[in-house]
Amino acid sequence: MNDEDLLEVVHQNLCACALDLSLSKNIEALLKHPRRELHVSIPVMMDDGRIETFQGFRIQYNSARGPTKGGIRFHPAETANTIRGLAAIMTWKCALHDLPLGGAKGGVVCNPKTMSERELENLSRAYVRAVADFIGPDRDIPAPDVYTNEQIMAWMMDEYSAITGTTTFGVVTGKPVVLGGSEGRHDATARGGWIAIREAAKETGLDLAGATVAIQGYGNVGSNAAICGADLYGCSIVAVSDSKGGIHHPEGLDPHAVMAHKEETGSVVGFAGATEITNEELVELDVDILIPAALENVITEKNAERVRARIIAEFANGPTTKGADMILEPKGVHIIPDFLCNGGGVIVSYFEMVQNFNMDHWSEDEVYRRLDEKMTQAYHKVFESGKGYGVGMRQAAYSVAVERVVQAMIGRGWI
Repeated sequence: MNDEDLLEVVHQNLCACALDLSLSKNIEALLKHPRRELHVSIPVMMDDGRIETFQGFRIQYNSARGPTKGGIRFHPAETANTIRGLAAIMTWKCALHDLPLGGAKGGVVCNPKTMSERELENLSRAYVRAVADFIGPDRDIPAPDVYTNEQIMAWMMDEYSAITGTTTFGVVTGKPVVLGGSEGRHDATARGGWIAIREAAKETGLDLAGATVAIQGYGNVGSNAAICGADLYGCSIVAVSDSKGGIHHPEGLDPHAVMAHKEETGSVVGFAGATEITNEELVELDVDILIPAALENVITEKNAERVRARIIAEFANGPTTKGADMILEPKGVHIIPDFLCNGGGVIVSYFEMVQNFNMDHWSEDEVYRRLDEKMTQAYHKVFESGKGYGVGMRQAAYSVAVERVVQAMIGRGWI
């Protein structure tokens, strides 16, 4: 991974689509900056009796289309600028999928892998206390992200409810089903990404049955991506990796067995019958579909020339740099950009919000049906826009999303 600034990459893509849309410099300037930021220090009682202070953020990028929405990350390398970039991507993602929401993101600089469950609960509740005046069902709705999960969302919902004196299921999404969560949320990002891949395969003439797939990242999104690809579409998952390394088997891996191995050992590394490879080697494998499903900036101008996949499906946020795009697109690589490809999570989060507001609960089949409809519509809107403008999928996706945000800002009288 290189250290290219994610927000700068977002700005570069914004500038490119501003030319397509003939946006004025004033409008372009407004779109480059978050509307609101909150930086907090979070004191937490640790198991040994120490008080440790963590740095936290909540950044609301743009609320023109509605309340802001975005995940919360617990990560030791988190920075405010990364959160800004991710909040911007959430803004475009919600607009691209035509959700009545703006974009936000949050994070805490910590290493959850070294913290006990009690310490994580203390941190989760303390974070909510620090940002309680900043969030709410009609203002800003957090969700799980890197190293946060439905249990952390449950603690956050409970803490916010204690502060307000009212049970408020809708303050966060990604909750357990018994606490107002939605059916189908656990694999929504992966399932939505595969709907986009399915549509891309039709356009590129790729038969998914037996297509080879490499997945960089084997957390919740990556493992579900492997399972969906194998079980729903008949693909051959030939390589996967996590933060400790990767494994490769040209005849295909059983994603369920790999997941069981990781749960037992803490990593995919060491899986019986597979060859160990690095994360860098995985990205360069000769496969039909490459799925980056971890962190930012894994495909750069330094390795893009060696990428041999026909389709890159960005399940992670910001895995491909602008410089890499300029190398990959002329090679004919079909890139499904992050905020199109991984929109399934926020789509089902929106469905969860609707169910909470209506005191309703949809079946899993109903959630999946609506998800398929949203993802398919968004993919073809971007694909047709790209043909119309004569640009790649990423620039087309930005143009569709930014135009919707700008129209909302004009309608409100902001510009």
